[in-house]
Amino acid sequence: MSMSHGVGRGMGGGGGGGGWAGLRGMRRDRTVLKQTIKKGTTRRILSFARPYRKILALFMGAVVLDAVVSAINPLILRALIDKGILGKNQGLVVDLALLVAALAIFDAGLSLLERRVSASIGEGLIFDMRAKVFRHIQSMPVAFFSRTQTGALISRLNNDVLGAQQAFTDLLSNVVGNIVLVSIILATMFVLSWQITLVALILLPLFLIPARRVGQRLGHMMREGYNLNADMNIVMNERFNVSGAMLVKLYGRPESEAESFESQAGLVRDIGVAQATYSRVFFICLTLTASLATAFAYGFGGIAAINGEIQVGTLVALTAYLARLYGPLTQLSTMQLDVMTTLVSFERLFEVLDLEPMIKEATPSREVPAGPVAVTFDHVSFSYPTAEEVSLASLESVATLDQSRSGEVIHDVSFSVAPGTLTALVGPSGAGKTTLSALLARLYDATEGVIALNGVPVPDVSFESLRDTIGVVTQDPHLFHATLRENLIYARPDATEDEIHQALDDAQIRKLVLSLPQGLETVVGERGYRLSGGEKQRVALARLLLKAPRVVVLDEATAHLDAESEAAVQLALNETLSGRTSLVIAHRLSTIRHADQILVIDAGRVVQQGTHQSLMAAGGLYSELYETQFSAQETSGDDSLK
Repeated sequence: MSMSHGVGRGMGGGGGGGGWAGLRGMRRDRTVLKQTIKKGTTRRILSFARPYRKILALFMGAVVLDAVVSAINPLILRALIDKGILGKNQGLVVDLALLVAALAIFDAGLSLLERRVSASIGEGLIFDMRAKVFRHIQSMPVAFFSRTQTGALISRLNNDVLGAQQAFTDLLSNVVGNIVLVSIILATMFVLSWQITLVALILLPLFLIPARRVGQRLGHMMREGYNLNADMNIVMNERFNVSGAMLVKLYGRPESEAESFESQAGLVRDIGVAQATYSRVFFICLTLTASLATAFAYGFGGIAAINGEIQVGTLVALTAYLARLYGPLTQLSTMQLDVMTTLVSFERLFEVLDLEPMIKEATPSREVPAGPVAVTFDHVSFSYPTAEEVSLASLESVATLDQSRSGEVIHDVSFSVAPGTLTALVGPSGAGKTTLSALLARLYDATEGVIALNGVPVPDVSFESLRDTIGVVTQDPHLFHATLRENLIYARPDATEDEIHQALDDAQIRKLVLSLPQGLETVVGERGYRLSGGEKQRVALARLLLKAPRVVVLDEATAHLDAESEAAVQLALNETLSGRTSLVIAHRLSTIRHADQILVIDAGRVVQQGTHQSLMAAGGLYSELYETQFSAQETSGDDSLK
């Protein structure tokens, strides 16, 4: 990213850094000027700069000094011509030429210092802001991630952080440097010849008016280009992941997909050509205005020099100043827009940081007492939070958040799981089984009642103790696009090689891992797609065993597996559940039959509770589920998976 400021050094017609920065300001979205910035935003912004105040002072000193050096050169040129060349003073010519060379070397070193300091400040601020936003987002509950768009979150960490960072590098240096430079140039020009200075300034509006219109048109093109690029990126993201690529191949649509992509890419190409053309128009306007001003200066100044009213060196100095004037003036004309754009970026970051996480660690927090864990649900009820409680409209791409509640999904549920026992949850789809397991792991907080581990309410338990105590394996476990080893030790980074292999052995997958050419260093692919469903489940179980939690929650861990994979996973489950307090959302007869207790869940309530034999004898929903879902497993031999 560019962090160079806009103080012009060249002798050309107002282009270079000043021209680029001026164009960037001209094409910004002017609707930001209509936005109201919250009170206290500036104070919060300055808090980010506080750790860098010393290096910022050094940076601003270098910027001011650079502006002064840039303004001195034309005066040296004036003396070189008038007193050196025209005065036939060879010694002075040599001295001034050496001074120009020395200033050039000094300015080059100063430029390097500015860039180094600017990069240190900018990258440091980017790190600080990204780290703060990332940590805060990590603290948000699952409900937050279920509602927000991933792309919008990534944009806050990338685009808005970069936009905010520019406040302390590009914007600050441009404003200070250009104000100093323009002030020195105008003051010097008025002293040298106020008449020529006024003539040159009259031309400035002739540039700014068309330039602003070109900039606005460019701004519209930029927004359209961003949208087109976003659409193209969405297509690539959906088609390049494993699921999308498989769907395209299965339905035989690669040619139509290619044509659709080429159509979108063509729109991106066309808008890029239009942007390049309008950008060139801007620079032509800037260069032409500076050239016309120089022509006027030479015309009026030339006549004045012939008449002896000014010296030739003064005329050359004036034209040199004109070349340095228009770029900084253009940037200063868009200063308000640049400031507001930066403030909006900060506000978008603060908007995320100000969203309080619903799930907070208690202060002071407690630890789950040592030993086997008893789990109790005491009159627990739960309603999913509203969008307003967990999300932001800007992260969901909606004008206003949905404030309607989902209604109560868990109703006055009470039960206990004795230490070291297995409790199976059964019931129709949507009954609330997964929600109960999420409440135990504190992915959500119950709206009424108490969930406790060894008598300690879950909300009072420290996050670290809770994560150490409870281990969860879902129906579709997530594996990172990393090696098998990295996925396993995610549960316990300090695990030894022997412990890793013991976990693989207990999860019935060690033999497979050892058969792979790269063993534990095998990359599993995005979401573990290089592994079969059963292999992925067993890796997840090995990860859980490596963590060695005292409470295990399994959410239909053997669902949708073929018979061979299920048999292997079932053996791994037997090892996983042995001696641990277990809560299993089950649909397999072998698991259910051997459960110490079965809870039948329907419409968010516990409608039946007991063992397999007692529930079958009692009739009701369990016996209906058994007849419709489980009896076929018994006849097909599933019961052999004891």
